[in-house]
Amino acid sequence: MLSIKPFRHFRRASVTPPGSKSITNRALILAALRMGTTHLTGTLFSEDTYTMIACLRKLGFRVEANEAEKTVEIDGLGGEIPASRAELFVANAGTAARFLTAMLALKKDGEFFLDGSDAMRKRPMSGLLDALARLGCEFEFHGERGFFPFTMKTHGVSAGEITVDARASSQILSALMQIAPVAGTQNGTGIFEVFLKGETVSRPFVEMTARMIAQFGGAVEARGNAFTCGGGYARGDFDYAVEPDATAASYFAILPFVHRNSEVCIKGLDTNGLQGDAAFSVELAVPPHDLLSVTLETQGGAAFCRVSAGTSTRGFDIDFNAISDTFLTLAAVAPLLEAGTPLTIRGIAHTRKQETDRVAAMACELAKIVGAENVSQTEDSLTVSPVPRSELRSRADAAPGGKIRIATYRDHRVAMSFGILGTFDLRGDGSPWIEIENPECCGKTFPDFFEVLEKIRE
Repeated sequence: MLSIKPFRHFRRASVTPPGSKSITNRALILAALRMGTTHLTGTLFSEDTYTMIACLRKLGFRVEANEAEKTVEIDGLGGEIPASRAELFVANAGTAARFLTAMLALKKDGEFFLDGSDAMRKRPMSGLLDALARLGCEFEFHGERGFFPFTMKTHGVSAGEITVDARASSQILSALMQIAPVAGTQNGTGIFEVFLKGETVSRPFVEMTARMIAQFGGAVEARGNAFTCGGGYARGDFDYAVEPDATAASYFAILPFVHRNSEVCIKGLDTNGLQGDAAFSVELAVPPHDLLSVTLETQGGAAFCRVSAGTSTRGFDIDFNAISDTFLTLAAVAPLLEAGTPLTIRGIAHTRKQETDRVAAMACELAKIVGAENVSQTEDSLTVSPVPRSELRSRADAAPGGKIRIATYRDHRVAMSFGILGTFDLRGDGSPWIEIENPECCGKTFPDFFEVLEKIRE
């Protein structure tokens, strides 16, 4: 349990988010696929990235990590995978689960056993596994078909194209795109085409993958839902800087709404960078939302984002499909909107199959704060109707020990989002009114989140 001590005199803070998990794990895979030594800086060290590093080492890659300096050095082998046999545990890391599985398909005459956490065993994999089976991989499922755990026999990639259903997760499409330049060299044509069946969610993450493939020397051309890749990856030593995590930045970006007369400077956040989630604060600054006011600046060649409170405190209707990892950040502070002005967040059905059912989790925990009658959900949306502050205080006062206990479902984003809400001084005396169960679940992407939050208190 962690009681969140409210901020009483918060005015200004400067924050540098940790490295991006999405970029770090993509960079690790791409570094393994290129030929030569890649030196990563600004690397995130968290449960998900440790999982990826451990799996790459089990596959025989040299990976040297220095957590103190936030660096990783990895020797890539141009698409060759040293190990022919391995047992890999991907924990609850979706990027490791999808990206590693796709990479293994490149190995000729390989046999690999893969498993994950109980939550990972429920997360969508079938779109990727079906595509890999059509490319010649063989799967033996040791539980439910299409899910972990399974044994995978691989024979390399001889085909020149594949059609994939990535409606459940954009990582499925990204996984195939990352191996496509090497697959093009294996099939003898020099190119490999990935065709998307229907649409995918979180499209900015696909764009991130395409841009990173190009940064690592691969060729990728996107034409609607068709992606043509080829030429393999670049050779030689390579330095690559990982951007700060834009999703993590969203927690600090929302603070000026929670604390009206404050300003937060987020260092390294560049809306022209790789991450779609960098649009979170900008999206909330444009009419008719106006929750935040945002200034994008550069200093010494480095980007940063300055955020203060906007002109509105009213709820609204918004589609968060493209930046769905940040929907929890906004939903958690909805109780502080003007009473009687509902907030509806749409485009989030796919988040029901992430670390937990995030829509249901947020609905359940918000009901503790504003009342079940003021929270509703559909398959694709969440609506919160704020109540007067006096009612919020009454609910907190009536809770055991005067604190509303937030279950996190072992989901880091639930914990961090409600951690921000807890900084609001509801009673006006600095007494905690929110407590977070299992705060260590933040180790998945931001191990020292609550320590950072405490440092910026005053």
